[in-house]
Formats: sequence, structure tokens, C-alpha cells
Amino acid sequence: MRKQTLGRTGLVVTELGYGTGQLRGDRIWNGRSIQPEQAGRMLNMVLDSGINFIDTANVYGRAEDYIGQFISQRRSEYYLATKCGCQLVNMGDHDETPRNWTRAHLEESIHNSLKRMKTDYVDLLQFHNPTFDDLEKYDLVRVMEDARRAGKTRFVGISTTVPDLPRIRALGVFDVFQIPYSALEREHEAWLQTVADAHIGTIIRGGVAKGAPAKTGSDLWEHARLDDLLDGMSRMDFMLRFTLSHPAAHTTIVATINPDHLQDNLAAAEKGPLPIETYEEAKRRLSQAEQELT
Repeated sequence: MRKQTLGRTGLVVTELGYGTGQLRGDRIWNGRSIQPEQAGRMLNMVLDSGINFIDTANVYGRAEDYIGQFISQRRSEYYLATKCGCQLVNMGDHDETPRNWTRAHLEESIHNSLKRMKTDYVDLLQFHNPTFDDLEKYDLVRVMEDARRAGKTRFVGISTTVPDLPRIRALGVFDVFQIPYSALEREHEAWLQTVADAHIGTIIRGGVAKGAPAKTGSDLWEHARLDDLLDGMSRMDFMLRFTLSHPAAHTTIVATINPDHLQDNLAAAEKGPLPIETYEEAKRRLSQAEQELT
């Protein structure tokens, strides 16, 4: 698997990372709730495949617990990233994840994350989608820097999008940005390169649109006639290879609890980026389709 340097962190990460959002204990797979042993097998399979970057968060159900339970003894084999700022609230029929940017909550969240994952530090600590105004109002940069000085994280990052991304990038304080990007979500396509040119690492989320064009993107996919470009690829292969084709995509995190899906992702990544002419034609068709559909 190809590896790239995650910006100024110097961390050499695999182009495929693993996102643990599907490891929530209340998620259903094959008609059953995900069991701890399933999570353990999945996490070890991820490491056995060569993936060396794992992304999680304090509100991903039991994901951090599973990391601590099943792969903490393999800590030297992977870079570990988590996020803080969300607060899981039980609302009865469903859970909500409102933001809580108070210093007390963030410090407690970081402490509990490390405890659950049975580690003294993470390689990357990220804020979970604050606005630029949140950063200023709650003095969040100071919280991150204090965590770094205390040895709880090596590097600091942020999950963000436009319109806040430009102002946050201009601060120059974050080592890594986590940004959505796929063939069906190209809003940040140019920003990825701008961020990387500033020596900031990029983590791509949503890179395969959950394996196939989502309902919200299916009209765009069909209108752009992307099936004509598949040339024997599945749609999932095309989606992932499209994302990996962006020169500023350092690592793309894919979340799954299905071993077959993981193998499919690995096989697609092994084929490498799309041929440059296919990538450019896909972008041309998508841009035209976006204009025609608006």
C-alpha cells in the first residue's frame, strides 16, 4: 500500500486509514448488533492488512473501548487519532451529539479517551467540527496546546469544512485537517491542495460515499454518465480510486465492519489512482453536471 507523509507531522501514513464510526456497540450488521469479538477481529484485520492509521472519536460508541481492549498491545504498529468536542446525549429513541467546547468537558473527554484506549497519548488530537467563532470564543487553541505540552498528543488537528476552513487554515496552528471529499462531494477539491501546500496534513472522510452513490448524489452520478468511465470497475472501486487520485489526499479513512468490504477497499487501493485521463474526464463531466443540475 502506498504511503504519504501527513504534512508537517512527518508521520508516514498508509493511503487507506480506518475509521471506527461503524464500531458502535448499537450498530446492526447482518441483522445483529455488533459484538465485541467482531470489533476485535475487524481491528486486528485492519492492522494485519498493513493499514497504519486509525481514526476514532469520543462519541463513536464503544469504539475507543474496543481499541483499548483488542489492539492496545499493538500500539507501536499504528498511528492513533481521536476527536473531542462532541457530547453524546441520550434522547430516548435516538442519540444526539451536540457540541460542548468548555475546557472542563474537553479535558475530561481527552482523559477518558486515553483511559479507554489504554494509551498515554494519541498521535493526533482533533477538534470535532468547531466553527471559527467557537475557536475564538472558547480559546480552543490554548486547550489543544496545553494537551500537547502535557504529552497527551503529539500533533493537533481539526475536522472542518467551508466556510470556516479558510479562516482556520490562516491561523497556522493546526497540523492536520480532516475534510470531506469524493466524486460526489467536490466542494473542497481545490482547498485540499491549498491546505497541503501549507504543509498541513490532510485526512479525507467520506471518500467512497458509503460504497456507492448515495441517494442525494445519484442524480449527479447519472447525469455525469460516470458509469461510462467504469471500464470494468465497480462503482465503489471508482469512488475510492477517484478520491485517492487527488494528489493532496494524504490518507483516506474508510469505515466498515464488514471484512469483505475491507478487502474490496484494499483491492481497489492496490490498483492505484485512476488513470489521469479518466480522473480528469470524470471531473469535467461532474462539473458540467453540477452546473446543469443547479
